[in-house]
Amino acid sequence: MGTLIAPQDNFRAFKPAMPVDCRCWVIKRNCSSTPRQLAFVFGSIIALSMAFGIAFAVLGLWLVLPFAGLELAAVAAAFFVYARHAADYERIQVRGPALEIEQVRGLRRQTWSLPVAWTRVEPETARGLAMHATRCVIVASGATRIEVGNDLTAAHRVVFARELRHALSAAMCAA
Repeated sequence: MGTLIAPQDNFRAFKPAMPVDCRCWVIKRNCSSTPRQLAFVFGSIIALSMAFGIAFAVLGLWLVLPFAGLELAAVAAAFFVYARHAADYERIQVRGPALEIEQVRGLRRQTWSLPVAWTRVEPETARGLAMHATRCVIVASGATRIEVGNDLTAAHRVVFARELRHALSAAMCAA
């Protein structure tokens, strides 16, 4: 089983029961509810809001019903965005002579396999799409630069970078 840093953290370092030269980290967002729980809550909101809208429409206040529909559309959009990214994760694995990185963001899944001997870890401030500083850990190999650890706290990012550097150097010594 994995080693959990603290009860509510989203950073887990796993030492699998595989070969000794294998180390794996799974980084997930710290989401308070699953998409299934979110669907149940949204269904409850729909039922309650529509019940009130229909009740007021029966009483002659028919304008309440379209506004209830607008409210539900806004809540649906927010829930959809949340549910789409609730299952996002990163898996970083040092296995023999390769560093394997898998990132899942929404419907997009990317994987990389980098040679351990040519890979370096750089914790630094990077510029995101919105051109504001975002903290992350950069894994670089040649011209390939991959941002990992965006969902970690600053303290866990430092621990993760140190552990990844150690695992990479241990994999190079074992090779």
